[in-house]
Amino acid sequence: MLDIVQQFGRAFLYWDGQGLSGLAVTLWLLVASIAIGFVGAVPLAVARVSKRRWLSTPVRLYTYVFRGTPLYVQLLLIYTGLYSLEFIRSHVWLDAFFRSGFHCAVLAFALNTCAYTTEIFAGAIRSTSHGEVEAARAYGMSPFTMYRRIVLPSALRRALPLYSNEVILMLHATTVAFTATVPDILKVARDANSATYQSFNAFGLAALLYLAVSFALVALFRRAERRWLAYLAVRPH
Repeated sequence: MLDIVQQFGRAFLYWDGQGLSGLAVTLWLLVASIAIGFVGAVPLAVARVSKRRWLSTPVRLYTYVFRGTPLYVQLLLIYTGLYSLEFIRSHVWLDAFFRSGFHCAVLAFALNTCAYTTEIFAGAIRSTSHGEVEAARAYGMSPFTMYRRIVLPSALRRALPLYSNEVILMLHATTVAFTATVPDILKVARDANSATYQSFNAFGLAALLYLAVSFALVALFRRAERRWLAYLAVRPH
C-alpha cells in the first residue's frame, strides 16, 4: 500500500508542474472548437433543411464526409497533409497558420464538431411544431424573421440535450491533439509516464482530470436544460 502511495506521489509531483498547463490547453481546444463549430452550424443547419438543392446538397456532402471519417485522420490530413502542398507553403499567413499544431487541431476539431452539430440543429429545426410556423406566417413574418424569432430559438432549446452529448464527446476527442504535438492533458500524461515509468498513475491522473471536466460540463448543461426546457416539463394536474 505504501508503495502505491509513493508511486502516485511521484506521478503527482510531475503533474503538479505540468498538469495545469495541460488542462488549460485542453480547455482552450474545447472552447475554441465548440465556439467556431456552433457559429458555423447554425447557418449550415438552416441551409441543410432548405428545399433548394443548391443550398442543402453541399452541406449534406460536408456533414457526410466529416461524420464518415475518423477525427484522427482529419487531424493528420490538416496538420501534415495540407502543409505538404506548395500552395500552403508559398503563402506567408497560410504557412504560419498550418505550421502551428494548435491551430491545426482547432481547425480539425471545429470542422468535425460543426458537421455533427449541423445535423443536430437541422433535426431540431425539422421537428419544429407546424403550429409555430403557421402562427409566425399569420403574423406576416418574413422567412428571415421567422427563423430568427421563432424557429431557431425553439430548435436550439430542444437540441440542448443532444448538443450537450456532442460537447462531452468533443472533450474526449481532444485526446488526439497530441498527434499535432499540442501539450494537452494526454500529452502531459504521456510525458509523466516517460519520466516516472508509472503508467497507471500517470494516465489515471489524466482520467481524473477528464472526469472532473466532464462532470462540470454535465452539471452546466443540466442547469441550462432546467432553465430553457422548463416549458416542456410535464406538470401534474
